Amino acid sequence: MMKVMVVEDEEHIRGILQKMIERNDGFTVVSSCGDFASAISDFIRLRPEVVFMDIDLNGESGMECAKAITEVEPKVKIVFATAHSEYMANAFEIYAFDYLVKPFDMERIAKTLGRIADTAGQEEKTGRPEKTDDEKLIIRGKEEINFVDIKDIIMIERVDSMTRIITKDETYLTAQSLSSLEEKLNAEKFMRCHKSYIISIDAIKKLEVYGRWTYIVRFKGTDETALMTSAKYDEIKKRY
Repeated sequence: MMKVMVVEDEEHIRGILQKMIERNDGFTVVSSCGDFASAISDFIRLRPEVVFMDIDLNGESGMECAKAITEVEPKVKIVFATAHSEYMANAFEIYAFDYLVKPFDMERIAKTLGRIADTAGQEEKTGRPEKTDDEKLIIRGKEEINFVDIKDIIMIERVDSMTRIITKDETYLTAQSLSSLEEKLNAEKFMRCHKSYIISIDAIKKLEVYGRWTYIVRFKGTDETALMTSAKYDEIKKRY
């Protein structure tokens, strides 16, 4: 049985959501609360696997509440359930599993919970979230939001306070951290090869010695290069 927490400032909507969720086998609502402090307290105490979160908690930020919860448990599934569709891109930057817009639909909630159950099954088998090659990264820049095909990413580099995402055809800039992007990538396909770089293993063309403990990584499809530590080189050798 998967434990669910509902965070919503309107009591009658909390009740509706609880009934809709518990109509689905395998899910039980263990907490129903309406403010930031109660949500954090209940999450730490009860450790639900799924959180349905409103964006606006009577003036408090559901986004910030979700961030705090994911810092406690990064694997939690956050489902934003709100009337504010304009916050969708921001929500997925916080690793939202889904985004439901009021009024809620029973079939839509059932579909979301079904996907959560399937994902949990995959994580139980593999020990990590299942990632597929057709997924996208939502990359938020200063003036635009880009949907980048993960399979097209060659490398990601952290430079000063910005992150560069390199594909064969384009370069994207974002303030998102390397760690936040790494969590969304398939560990079988991508490697954090250096503190400042994530690379696509399939895109590697060759390695060149660069000092005693470091290699330069050259790729297919771009003149960009990355650095790889000797420890990560040893890891690749073990894989292949």
